[in-house]
Amino acid sequence: MRPSAQGCRDIVVCCCWIVESRAVRRNKPAPAAVFQPLDEATKLPRLRSNPRRAQRGDCVLALHEWFFNGCDVAGKPKSSKSTRQLTRWRVFLYRLAVWLTTAVLEILWRTCRIDIVPADRLTNLVREHGALVPVFWHQHLLMCARFLVSDRIPGYKPGFMISPSVDGEAPTMLAHSYGAHVVRGSGSYTGMRAVRGVHQAIVKDGISAAVTPDGPRGPRFKFKPGALFVARIAGRPVVPIAYAARPAFMMKTWDKFIIPVPFGRICMAIGEPYFPGKLSEAEMVAAQLEMEQRLHATYQQAKAVIDAPRSALRLRSQQDSQSQGGSHGVNSH
Repeated sequence: MRPSAQGCRDIVVCCCWIVESRAVRRNKPAPAAVFQPLDEATKLPRLRSNPRRAQRGDCVLALHEWFFNGCDVAGKPKSSKSTRQLTRWRVFLYRLAVWLTTAVLEILWRTCRIDIVPADRLTNLVREHGALVPVFWHQHLLMCARFLVSDRIPGYKPGFMISPSVDGEAPTMLAHSYGAHVVRGSGSYTGMRAVRGVHQAIVKDGISAAVTPDGPRGPRFKFKPGALFVARIAGRPVVPIAYAARPAFMMKTWDKFIIPVPFGRICMAIGEPYFPGKLSEAEMVAAQLEMEQRLHATYQQAKAVIDAPRSALRLRSQQDSQSQGGSHGVNSH
């Protein structure tokens, strides 16, 4: 059971009295970098004119800030990182969710009509660079991930960078069920272990580690620097991917998650690759904005194909086939 904020505050006050009394006995002043007075908004007792009590009050205020470390007055953490633990019951629920997700994915993948535009861009990039860093919004995670683990990309070795928190356990299980490689990292930062894992996977093993740059918890459509950092250390291009579906459901989640309907239409669009070099802080921000625009443009490309009438698409395919046949005839003469 978690103690209340008032109980924690009382414990801190007692610790401050001990620290302050020992400092006075040894004639050692408290470190100025630690014991700094806080704002009066903390609602702690005001400091009195007595110097010793003022010093004690500074200790109380400073240790209050250090003890809660980012918590508000009510004692609730402001950090967005998950504090949940991986219990046996949670593992069971994750395995059940992975089984259900796999069933839904296979139904959608096998019943929907899927178009890829341009059809050969990803294959050519894999043939040229060996491994890539595909990126797509968390909103498009369902079908983009299924597309990357399919057999439609010759020579492509699928992999995913997934959050190292408990929230990433279910996606890790799902990726392993499809035989994909997993590197535990984040879209906002990567630790040394994740960096070594990414370098080993991409450079040495030729695995393309896909990243959702606005995951795992948002903000929505905000490109975090993790994918650019991974691509720079590996010397590989960042490839934006997006899809549009009709009909489809939009979930009421932070990312507006998209779930297509069986027997519908899906268009998977592959954007222009981006090659990040050595970037300064300002250049990194500009590169993040550039990738946001490219991802949105890639989605618009897929949406244009979905919105186009089928008759126009059929006519365009016939014209392409005729032009290819005419070119072959000219070459034969």
